[in-house]
Amino acid sequence: MESMSAACPSWLAMHLKQLGGVTSFRQYMDLALNDPNHGFYGSGRAQISRDGDFVTSTALGTDFAGLLATQVERWLAELPADLPTLSLIEIGPGEGDLLADLVDALTDLSPQILHRLELVLVEANPGMKQRQQARLQHLTNIPMRWCSLDELLAAPLRGLVLAHELLDALPVDRLTFDDGVMWQQLVELDDDGALVFSKGHVPPQLAAEIERVCKRCELVLPPPDAEPGWTTEWHSGSSNWFKQLSQALDQGVLLVVDYALEMHRYYSARRSDGTLMAVQAQRAGLSPLDKPGSQDLTAHICIETVEDAAVQAGWTCMGQLRQGEALLALGLAERLYGLQSLPPGDLPQALQRREAMLRLVDPSGLGDFRWLLFGKGVNPASFKLPSAPDSA
Repeated sequence: MESMSAACPSWLAMHLKQLGGVTSFRQYMDLALNDPNHGFYGSGRAQISRDGDFVTSTALGTDFAGLLATQVERWLAELPADLPTLSLIEIGPGEGDLLADLVDALTDLSPQILHRLELVLVEANPGMKQRQQARLQHLTNIPMRWCSLDELLAAPLRGLVLAHELLDALPVDRLTFDDGVMWQQLVELDDDGALVFSKGHVPPQLAAEIERVCKRCELVLPPPDAEPGWTTEWHSGSSNWFKQLSQALDQGVLLVVDYALEMHRYYSARRSDGTLMAVQAQRAGLSPLDKPGSQDLTAHICIETVEDAAVQAGWTCMGQLRQGEALLALGLAERLYGLQSLPPGDLPQALQRREAMLRLVDPSGLGDFRWLLFGKGVNPASFKLPSAPDSA
């Protein structure tokens, strides 16, 4: 990546000049995604749909939420019955599809629980918030509000938190190994005003954090057989995110659904350029410096370091499994079988749903997403992930 360069838009050039012409990749990623006027999410430019920039599980139809609703209802039912209000909280709700479909599914599955439920949407980007408000305006039978994590700290809630394809969009630091030393990857303006990668010393605070986490997780960075130029991501923001959320939730569970890899795969010497992806209009593999604000930037999460961040913030790790296993355990195969009973006139719809459900469990795609469950103030024995079906 060192040789990459790209044109720098004027709005970003202004930010970089205020920072002395150079900044960490983490701050560059934050600007490119979250600038309120020009960022991919901040401006509301992101299109999350079949025909948009990228597809999520919820964009493929209502079956994902319909299956998840079964598990959500079980978890909510395990919370104390004397709580007058349970909060269903989504951090980074995207287009609002997941909550909309969950409410519809819960209305059919357990209508009585809706009388105790409120929807809380935590969205930092005004452009996305406007789209969510439009998507959810028909839900008049349930209390609903938007707020920030900081606002939740003043009045912590009890309930269930969903973080669906969120952590992979948190800005990351990038580390690169060269000359026998780990460096921090930087983004700067060159003499022609173009964006280029460079490197600098890892700041002391970041270096100390990396050392602490590596010691707890028994992680060696870089891996012993890493070649010069080996580059990876470091999720500096996870620790503070889990701490804030722990303070905002008095009691309940957190479900993280995201691209994730085990530590030995994430920080393998063979993964020489990390997991960072730039995505636009269903195309991946673009330069992360190209057209900042017009494309998504995403990095997989590392399961062990994310779990470490959660534990340090007071959460209890209560398991993880692949999405394909979770959805099959929740009845996806039965839904597929049920498509056969639809009338012939519904064949196009049935084929579309079948394709979507197969994509949800595709082991080379969405089926390899990880579901990670964390608890706060609850009995881990009462809150389980769906049991994987027997191999038979």
